[in-house]
Amino acid sequence: MGKILVIDDERPIRRTLCEILEFEKFEVDQAENGEDGLKMAQENEYDVILCDIKMPKMDGMEVLEKIKELDYDSTIVMISGHGTIDTAVDALKKGAFDYLPKPPDLNRLLVTVRNAMNKKELVQETKVLKKKLNKVKSANIIGESQAIKTVINMIDKVAATDARVLITGGNGSGKELVARQIHEKSPRAKSTLVEVNCAAIPSELIESELFGHEKGAFTSAHKQRKGNFETANGGTLFLDEIGDMSLSAQAKVLRALQENKITRVGGEKEIKVDVRVVAATNKDLKEEIARGNFREDLYHRLSVIIIENPSLNERKEDIPLLSDFFTKQICEEHGIAPKTISEKGLIELQKINWTGNIREFRNVMERLIILCGNEITEKDVVTFARPLSQS
Repeated sequence: MGKILVIDDERPIRRTLCEILEFEKFEVDQAENGEDGLKMAQENEYDVILCDIKMPKMDGMEVLEKIKELDYDSTIVMISGHGTIDTAVDALKKGAFDYLPKPPDLNRLLVTVRNAMNKKELVQETKVLKKKLNKVKSANIIGESQAIKTVINMIDKVAATDARVLITGGNGSGKELVARQIHEKSPRAKSTLVEVNCAAIPSELIESELFGHEKGAFTSAHKQRKGNFETANGGTLFLDEIGDMSLSAQAKVLRALQENKITRVGGEKEIKVDVRVVAATNKDLKEEIARGNFREDLYHRLSVIIIENPSLNERKEDIPLLSDFFTKQICEEHGIAPKTISEKGLIELQKINWTGNIREFRNVMERLIILCGNEITEKDVVTFARPLSQS
């Protein structure tokens, strides 16, 4: 069970709370004043702190403020026998999870403590997930080949500007990572990067997704909704697989790029937007223009700078570095002891025709790490990587 700190200057209240909580199998510490309670909170990790408001030396509101300033993970519940609605509201505004009157009702106390415990668990899980997400999204481009050095050099040159960039390359080659690097190295890095996979959104919904809609604009439009252009205002909008966008949506994107204004679906008001657009495609857009599938004027608007992302087959000398990077990352994700790959295993990986590029390579590395021993050998690669990759 969880660990709880009770801070209260009234011994009978402390004793009662401790007995109730210990009966419910919680581990409980107690402090008789705010100063001692704050010191204990600094020295120990508590899931929940029950803190009286009226105390000598340091009152509960000051304890609450100090703990919040120090950014501890503890969830704080305030208790008082002299409180008013204003006091309760003030405590909640300052970061308390809940407020209980004295003497606390037993059932309400236990429900509040359990809810506070659940909140702390959710906060911790969210922090872990955000850390993992930021780690993935902020990953540097791995490689020392001339092909990848050319890409990194281009990113460094264009990132500081607001120039539109078109990233080309096969599926799984890492176009999204190039877009993120452009954003993270740009003056817009503190603002939002909004990623839109144009191929994954049905053509009838793409305009609403990009530009938003007004309430009643169509059958399921029950309320007003902001689109990606508005969400990315001040930041970067990444239009992935833009070659799959419908012609009607292309026309609206072109207007937005020309005028820096958008109009929501079903609306008439023009909304100013300040957005840097980075686009990517696995298609030959010039061929798509010839077939009538892509607007030539939009192509010229998007392709101020073109970055051609190399396939993995064009940078096989980077495979040792990539294998080391993914091995560490995957072992950590799965809680597996660190593994290595033999020199002959690396050579065998470099012989494979990587039609799925980095995405396929990572999947193969994950398969090898899960199925093989501490050292991945040439035989392992032949057995578990080549047949599936070449099929």
